[in-house]
Amino acid sequence: MYKHIAIEGNIGSGKTTLSKMLSRDNNARLLLEAFAENPFLPKFYREPSKHAFALELFFMAERYQQFKLIKNQDLFKNQIISDYFFVKSKLFAQTNLNKDEMQLFNRLYEITSSSIPSPDLVVYLYSDINRLQKNIKKRGRDFEQKISDGYLHSIQDKYLDYLRKQNDFPVLLIDVTLVDFVSDKSVYNRIKDILKLQYNPGISKIDL
Repeated sequence: MYKHIAIEGNIGSGKTTLSKMLSRDNNARLLLEAFAENPFLPKFYREPSKHAFALELFFMAERYQQFKLIKNQDLFKNQIISDYFFVKSKLFAQTNLNKDEMQLFNRLYEITSSSIPSPDLVVYLYSDINRLQKNIKKRGRDFEQKISDGYLHSIQDKYLDYLRKQNDFPVLLIDVTLVDFVSDKSVYNRIKDILKLQYNPGISKIDL
């Protein structure tokens, strides 16, 4: 039903893991954020104000390049599962950049985003901050270990504010704070069943 499903969520919410699982079971093309290729990411967590602009420009350029490659190959005829959607670039920039940087970023964002199609469905994995921190500690990326609760709250607020106001595509808000879709097959199967249904544009809260 949905040619492009974008799995979104805060840092440590499990979006990449779920994207890989769904892509495998649906035989869909998998589109993942190339965070490991961003040389500014470890630098940003050490000195945020110094490296934020370069970080966000690099991420936006990488995301743009991925979607342009897919469009040129005409692969939107097949289902795509991604662990982000392009608006993420703007939401993180709003959190990390100062006013002058944001003005320039917005100009570049408008140029790139105009040719990027919206996803057919966005799944937002909501988790409380305590669970996010546990997940971040568990996966053990050195540069993430000092992420503050305040930063995670800020990212969460930006996502939810945007998703609640848009009506261009359907958004499923799924609370995964108390569940584990990796080890509990019944939870994962419930998510798969949810994705088989049709939804109207706007946000819908889904209980597992």
